[in-house]
Amino acid sequence: MLQTASSELNVVEYELRDGIAWIFLNRPHRLNAVIPQLVSELVESLKRANDEEVKAVVLAGRGASFCAGFDLKQELPERSEWEHRRQIERIHDVTRLIRSSPFAVISSVHGYALGNGCEFALACDFIVAAENAEFGFPEVRWGLSVTGGITALLTQSAGIHVAKNLILLGDRFSAERAHQLGLVSVVTREDALESVTSAFAQEIAARPRDAFARAKRAIDLSVTAALEMASALETEQSIVAGRDRQAKSEIRSFSGGDPL
Repeated sequence: MLQTASSELNVVEYELRDGIAWIFLNRPHRLNAVIPQLVSELVESLKRANDEEVKAVVLAGRGASFCAGFDLKQELPERSEWEHRRQIERIHDVTRLIRSSPFAVISSVHGYALGNGCEFALACDFIVAAENAEFGFPEVRWGLSVTGGITALLTQSAGIHVAKNLILLGDRFSAERAHQLGLVSVVTREDALESVTSAFAQEIAARPRDAFARAKRAIDLSVTAALEMASALETEQSIVAGRDRQAKSEIRSFSGGDPL
């Protein structure tokens, strides 16, 4: 497990099971909503998996949901533009680490996967989703910007018109809809999610490591340049959105009854 000097400890947990690293987002009281500490610990966990040369990684969430997006109720200190930019780049680092890892990274999704949570899930190589999983990108509705290179990843995966519908309209979509779009590999019952994910990870991990790494790298090279361009643009747009008065007003009016 990882610990930091922040007021919340172990917001990401790391477990090694038969050569497969299970990385759990661990803020169940906030539906694993994203704070800077969670992103930093997620980055460190992914680096640890690379250092330990695991067979595969599973990214999952503790409690009732995978990840409900950015925590709008979290009190953040005043940030300089440099600090804001650094925090956004850490989110992009999650995508970069997943894409550059020689092993499979599988997201195991139940409940909400919204905003940053949806970005984390779709950055992975494969998604195993519970039937109750609910995906979505509500950022534009809040006057915010998507991150994680998702504008490139989603466009490459599902096509430009699907990407526009999902990001610009911000409507939520089910696990079954995500499966129809080719974004989700397996849909299963919620009570079987962990066992199905484990079996899927073991099956992938059994493939020859070097051959898998070469094939993954070759596939991802097709989107690498677009991903870096998208990440750079998303960073600039996030900085602008962070200064936007309308966005700040929308966030201040957030009641807390619905996740981002």
